[in-house]
Amino acid sequence: MTARVLITEKAKMLIEKLKQSHGALMFHQSGGCCDGSQPMCFEKGDFILGQSDVCLGDIEGCEFWMNKDQFEYWRYTQLTIDIVEGRGSSFSIEIPLGYRFLTQSRMFTPEELEDLVPVRFVED
Repeated sequence: MTARVLITEKAKMLIEKLKQSHGALMFHQSGGCCDGSQPMCFEKGDFILGQSDVCLGDIEGCEFWMNKDQFEYWRYTQLTIDIVEGRGSSFSIEIPLGYRFLTQSRMFTPEELEDLVPVRFVED
């Protein structure tokens, strides 16, 4: 099946470092405004998910969530999570280390669209 979200090697290394310090992690793709449109990393459970959130998959054992309204815009794209040097302006836990996560995207091919990993929703 075709993954909806991937991760670069550099981002994998940062996630492993964050796991050593913080334990289990989760991601939520910010929808803009104050946090820009960057993926934010939290200790698992520190970001309260709502009924309007959708899980696109796991990266390095971390669930990757976004709001379903935003997902409607991005449902035809594969996301790749990377890192860049510099401090972002969010509450994401990598910020004090001098990095921030970044989302890159590309459109799925017609063949990939027929074989996508299904999304998951917040359980009641």
